[in-house]
Amino acid sequence: MLAPLLAALRIARDGPGRARTRPERLLGDKAYSSRATRAELRRRGIPAVIPEPRDQQQHRRNRGSRGGRPVTLQVAAYRGRNVIERGYSDLKQWRGLATRYDKLALTYRAGAVLRAITQWLKHIL
Repeated sequence: MLAPLLAALRIARDGPGRARTRPERLLGDKAYSSRATRAELRRRGIPAVIPEPRDQQQHRRNRGSRGGRPVTLQVAAYRGRNVIERGYSDLKQWRGLATRYDKLALTYRAGAVLRAITQWLKHIL
């Protein structure tokens, strides 16, 4: 699931030049702490700011020297993650998105964009 999202990622630059395709870092909660996710991020050279769940820490310790290094976590960067989570929470409060009646992903995305626009308009007006 992560690979197609990263493949479609485009970050516009302030000045001239083509859009970047690699973010500075990827923030996520413990649910995104899988080997596949971390391997894909390492392959693309993207630092992960994802804490390691306790069960994974224990599995690593049980393996001893074969368990690998502990995951590093940039605490200051991870604290900013809740802002993004609250933004998604606000989007999902809209009834059209919460009920998920749409059959096509394109229609669901259009609803999410429409909700984001209405929220943005509330802030600027």
